[in-house]
Amino acid sequence: MKFIDEAKIQVFAGNGGDGVASFRREKYIPKGGPDGGDGGRGGSIYAIADRNINTLIDYRYARVYRAKKGENGRGSDCYGKGADDIVLRVPIGTVITDTNTGKIVADLTHHQEKVLLAKGGEGGLGNLHFKSSINRTPRRFTQGELGQEFEFNLELKVLADVGLLGMPNAGKSTLIRSVSAARPKVADYPFTTLIPNLGVVRVDQNRSFVMADIPGLIEGAAEGAGLGHRFLKHLTRTGLLLHVVDMVPLDENIDSVREAKALVKELRKYDESLYQKPRWLVLNKVDMLPEEAREDECNQFIQKFGWKGKSFKISALTGEGCKALTYAIMEYLEKEKEKEAEEE
Repeated sequence: MKFIDEAKIQVFAGNGGDGVASFRREKYIPKGGPDGGDGGRGGSIYAIADRNINTLIDYRYARVYRAKKGENGRGSDCYGKGADDIVLRVPIGTVITDTNTGKIVADLTHHQEKVLLAKGGEGGLGNLHFKSSINRTPRRFTQGELGQEFEFNLELKVLADVGLLGMPNAGKSTLIRSVSAARPKVADYPFTTLIPNLGVVRVDQNRSFVMADIPGLIEGAAEGAGLGHRFLKHLTRTGLLLHVVDMVPLDENIDSVREAKALVKELRKYDESLYQKPRWLVLNKVDMLPEEAREDECNQFIQKFGWKGKSFKISALTGEGCKALTYAIMEYLEKEKEKEAEEE
């Protein structure tokens, strides 16, 4: 299935049915009085988060949604039937924004979370509501209300605990394949990852977290270069970023330190809040370094990069160091959840 994470839709709620002015016309009841019923309610439009959906592809092609109008009232105290509501199912993590105002209408982060997008019009009143002691034969009735109309932007931001960040061919996809059941494409050329991939990393029987892999970033990504900038928004919900660095680039002329610094700059240009997120350094492909010089080369990189935070040396291909990394991530996430629970 094609991965679509943005869409624009128009929603039109149904109008309410009109009330009616009617009078009883039965034999032997010469003055039956008013019996006009109310109109039915127009159909409303809702959005609901569904964990079984992972793309907005349905809304890329079907963009207009119209609910039906409520039925008009009838005589003999008959009320019009209300129209059925329309429910739009979207992936968990969908942000719905009003196109005209830019206001966020909903941020659906839980399964079965439901929000009203456009309310159907209320039905009009029949003349039986206007009967009084001084007006025995009211001919007054009201028309149904108009349904609401809106245009919305749908934007999917995947929900993950950990996000992988790195230049193309840094080994992010290999890492997520190594520690989870996700199977993104892996090849020895850049930009093999074209869409975000999610993998569940199980540390123990009842301990797991979700890892997200996005296409690699290149210099100028914040201005639109490459693919990664389109998917950086998927990292905004993560609690921890792993900056994956290729210690043995395919091109010998590539300066890994310079590339790592360039990526950090692009991250800051794109979103300051994303830049401020907790970030760990993961030095990948250490199995390709000479064993006797491995520690020195990694330490030299960290020193040149000016890194002061946590760092890990791994080989995503062989699995070396990956277990220690996943356990450290799990412990960090559990501590953060404990802090949040205490604050609440």
